[in-house]
Amino acid sequence: MIVMRIINTSQIEECVYRLARRAGVSLTESCRQAMQDARNRETGAAQFALSSLLENEETAKREHMPVCQDTGLAVVLIELGQAVFLEGKLLKDAVDSGIARAYEDGYFRKSVCDPLTRKNTGDNTPAMLHTEIVEGDKVEITFLPKGFGSENMSRLIMLTPAEGRDGIVKTIVETVKIAGSRPCPPVYVGVGVGGTFDSCAFLAKKALTRTVGSRNPRSDVAAIEEEALEKINALGIGAQGFGGRVTALGVSMEVAPTHIAGLPVAVNIQCHCVRMEKETL
Repeated sequence: MIVMRIINTSQIEECVYRLARRAGVSLTESCRQAMQDARNRETGAAQFALSSLLENEETAKREHMPVCQDTGLAVVLIELGQAVFLEGKLLKDAVDSGIARAYEDGYFRKSVCDPLTRKNTGDNTPAMLHTEIVEGDKVEITFLPKGFGSENMSRLIMLTPAEGRDGIVKTIVETVKIAGSRPCPPVYVGVGVGGTFDSCAFLAKKALTRTVGSRNPRSDVAAIEEEALEKINALGIGAQGFGGRVTALGVSMEVAPTHIAGLPVAVNIQCHCVRMEKETL
């Protein structure tokens, strides 16, 4: 017998508010550690750039100020337990209310506008909300503010199956090479492979919610992550484009079954400013 757990969406609104306020002023711990490791590997201008970025993050966290002037378009991923019954306002409305309040109270820049008129919505909503139904009676909420200096450098390419593994690696590395210094490197690279045109892009976004430096549990996927990272760092773009050994902090890749006639590959670039918070209700 399944016992339903009732959650009022006001709890989700408050959770989103907390996550947005925290994420806006600090890097993830794994990103901070990767940045520190990169600084220790570099010399000259690249080392200076990394030191400045880390100092900026320390100041932002201490003063409760935005860690980057681009406070991002709010991406919210919710894993909703099948045994959960939601009551209260519509889930999307609750999420948007939490975002609007957080961006107002945190003095975060409001960067969302109509794509054609370019009129600003005024409160950084709507959020890009992705929901997945999972087992259990919990609700896991992930907040990822996505700046567009890096988002604009992302690509989705429909490869042919014949291009295979080598084509995947080539696409990942080529995307970072074309981006150059524009996405504020060192970057974190999320990759999606498989599915359809739309679901492939989501896989790449979801990959960015993983711990920087983590490896996919599938050995063949992990091998692609490692090879792509090695080849990206051999490009010599370096921190903020000053050259050096570290152009990317990590590559994370997620895969899904696809059609026999296709090989979709999405590469979602994230700047050095990896801001992401999670909480489970």
